[in-house]
Amino acid sequence: MKRDLHIVDVTLRDGSHSMRHAFTEEQVKQVAKGLDQSGVEYFEVSHGDGLGGSTLQYGFSKVNELKLIEAAAAQCSQAKISVLLLPGIGIKEDLEDAVKAGAKMVRVATHVTEADVAKQHLQLGRKLGLTTVGFLMMAHMAPVEKLVEQAKLFESYGAEIVYVTDSAGALLPHQVTERIKALKDNISCEIGFHGHNNLSLAMANTLAAVEAGATYVDGSLRCLGAGSGNTQTEVMAAVFERYHYQTGVELYPIMDVANDVVAKFMPRPQEINGSSLIMGYSGVYSSFLLFAQEAAEKFGVDERDILTELGRMQAVGGQEDLIFEVAREIAEQQKHTV
Repeated sequence: MKRDLHIVDVTLRDGSHSMRHAFTEEQVKQVAKGLDQSGVEYFEVSHGDGLGGSTLQYGFSKVNELKLIEAAAAQCSQAKISVLLLPGIGIKEDLEDAVKAGAKMVRVATHVTEADVAKQHLQLGRKLGLTTVGFLMMAHMAPVEKLVEQAKLFESYGAEIVYVTDSAGALLPHQVTERIKALKDNISCEIGFHGHNNLSLAMANTLAAVEAGATYVDGSLRCLGAGSGNTQTEVMAAVFERYHYQTGVELYPIMDVANDVVAKFMPRPQEINGSSLIMGYSGVYSSFLLFAQEAAEKFGVDERDILTELGRMQAVGGQEDLIFEVAREIAEQQKHTV
């Protein structure tokens, strides 16, 4: 069938953050089988921080991601596997190995002002025959003109799709509309949107993105993702059906894999709590949440104070070590004010 919209499910990648990178092969197989049978076109499998992310800095994976990609690919009759790659974390060999394991799409992710570091990775993706995507993270941190400039760079490097990525769940619907329209007016490749639900706006923002011209949108089953999670895949399927968009995703089957498979292994419900709300309000990278909770417990401080300070400092992905330094400084300050 012809699709008006392409839903990319990120449960098995963004959800890795919430799972502390502990997906098992059996869990991946069950989710992959359900997604494939539901009609999802692409779904992402890798460490939460992309290929090569299994490190002391970001957290070690329970199972090698190549095994997980292979396990997922073996379940697919029509769906295709995507992988995330962050330059500086993932390397050329990681992507080549992922292709051998069954990957068909690569999404090369950079900070919203640093698209220039992705040139060789996007070109390699094209050379390997992958659907190639540029992923502009923390999109709230740059003015629209800068976002357009960086999107043009991605397009010039061979990206077939460019994403506005609301990594902190900080954007408001009118800001999403403004950004997607600007890209629509200035680049010729397709446009995508990836949202987080820290302000309870993920579905509203995704709808705003589609109405402004995005044709690729991300979601995760039961919102399983960093922070308060992503736009909920099964909810998107229902909402877009009501709006008469063709996604190719069947509602009952996608609900079944969400509720009968994913819900059973989730460590906790994906809900908006005080800390994730502060992440959206302050514009903090969603994957910082569990690190902030660990630092708060270690130093005996309020995790919201840590996240607020990280927002003030405009911390970005890759600065996870800063979280513990901020927590230590807050503890020292509190000690001297008692």
